[in-house]
Amino acid sequence: MMKLKVITPVGCTVDAAVSKVFLPGGAGAFEVLQGHAPLISTLEKGLVRYEQDGVMREYPVETGFVKVDDNTIVVCTEK
Repeated sequence: MMKLKVITPVGCTVDAAVSKVFLPGGAGAFEVLQGHAPLISTLEKGLVRYEQDGVMREYPVETGFVKVDDNTIVVCTEK
């Protein structure tokens, strides 16, 4: 399992244990699975899609960035 946090100006809007995450990266969409190498990427406006308890969920984001490290994904976005 991985930990996903989405942080916006109003606070932490998503804090979930997830098995996979799809992100709208600045250089194109990409997927993060458990054990992914550490990275930092810009994000474009789009959907963060993530699997939680076998259910795919979506969260719309504006531009921002994501940090992936040690099975923790932190998304910082304007919305």
